[in-house]
Amino acid sequence: MLQVEHLFYEVIEEGRKRTIVNDVSFQVQDGEMLVVTGPNGGGKTTIGRLLIGIEKASSGRIHMDGADLTDLDIEDRAKAGIGFAFQQPPRFKGMTVERLLALAAGRELPEEECCHLLSGVGLCAREYLKREVDATLSGGEMKRIEIATVLAKPHKICIFDEPEAGIDLWSFSMLIKQFEQIHREKQESLILISHQERIIRMADRIMVVQDGRIRELGTQQEIAPVLFGAEGEYQEEFACMSGNGGFI
Repeated sequence: MLQVEHLFYEVIEEGRKRTIVNDVSFQVQDGEMLVVTGPNGGGKTTIGRLLIGIEKASSGRIHMDGADLTDLDIEDRAKAGIGFAFQQPPRFKGMTVERLLALAAGRELPEEECCHLLSGVGLCAREYLKREVDATLSGGEMKRIEIATVLAKPHKICIFDEPEAGIDLWSFSMLIKQFEQIHREKQESLILISHQERIIRMADRIMVVQDGRIRELGTQQEIAPVLFGAEGEYQEEFACMSGNGGFI
């Protein structure tokens, strides 16, 4: 179980302190799918970056299975069982997709297993295994490859930052099937940061983040009607939260 307690993240801008994440507390149970949503710039991605250790919290604690991860770096948090997929995946000139998958898995992978991982995110393995992870790949291709690297190794909890960004509808459908399978088999916990309605409706629980705070947190049955229902209190307010005309 992941437990986040009173998490704050503050920065200094033009000599003034700005609070990006403001007293955020929540839990993710083993095997649970939590979807984090809310307006752009509300702090969703920052919360994910604090969990994996890319950013260091100003205060608060992060525990997983009773172990305190708060002061651990990215590598040690990964060893503890946290996986993370970026909204904008990094590129590695000179490294092949096949080698990247092996590094992510922490072992050499047979070609058949690499093919299975790539096909699971909508890529033809024979076309990609020997390609370099560089600027010749599109943003959508990079996104799918990174998701495959996260799936290459079992984790206690996986964090996906807007996994729908930059991929076509066919690949998105395959990605949804991957999430559904992980969730159905309860292999690991999932935190999905997303505006996508289909992903939000998959959740066990939904957390709405706005202005650095948790505005709503509850089951899918409790929160989805607030976001999408005809009588939802925040429906009009969140109609443009994705930045491209609403929930996509």
